[in-house]
Amino acid sequence: MRINKYLADCGVASRRSAEQFVKDGRVKVNGKVELSLSTDISERDSVTLDNKTIKPKNKLYYIMLHKPKGFVTTVKDDLGRKTVMDLIDIKARLFPVGRLDYDTEGLLILTNDGNLTNLLTHPSHKITKTYVARVSGMVKEPEIKMLTNGVKVEGKIAKAISATVLEGDVHTTKVEIIISEGRNHQVKNMFEAIGKPVEFLKRTAIGEIRLGGLTRGTYRDLNEKELAYLKTLD
Repeated sequence: MRINKYLADCGVASRRSAEQFVKDGRVKVNGKVELSLSTDISERDSVTLDNKTIKPKNKLYYIMLHKPKGFVTTVKDDLGRKTVMDLIDIKARLFPVGRLDYDTEGLLILTNDGNLTNLLTHPSHKITKTYVARVSGMVKEPEIKMLTNGVKVEGKIAKAISATVLEGDVHTTKVEIIISEGRNHQVKNMFEAIGKPVEFLKRTAIGEIRLGGLTRGTYRDLNEKELAYLKTLD
């Protein structure tokens, strides 16, 4: 990392002002005054400004991943299975926000922002999650009403905010379902409760953040609009 960017990331000044600090001889690298703006700073280097040690602030990452099937949503797996972290090429210590089942694909957010993790996962915030499920058999209007009125799952009532048939025939039906709870296997269990086992499940949105055309197994930074939306949730 170039020395002026390093100083800016430490929060001491803008890049332009940081350049002037270097030119003025106020910056030392490993105890020696550094006057070259082309100097690269590594994690091993000791940098001071006016003889005071400075370090970069912890950079916060906000990543959207299109999780494919066949990966567990955890940092490490005791059974040696592939985890979502195997798909991320970022050195920072990131954590998945919430979970997607091993055989479920779709939108997963990863971050090192603990406040955001709590915001999106705490039940009191009721952040919506949108899924598209392909289920066995034909789903008719009475069964859609069952999902939105509430079905019993593990002794408790689980309700969908909405459920919409996208397409289907006598063999399979594709349904978009939106929930605000986060119980384990909730969507699968709700369809089981109406006698329509899930064959395929994909999460397409968390709140207003949508997966879009992101390819399976790839990721990107959340954009400014998405980050602005997250700030409104706090």
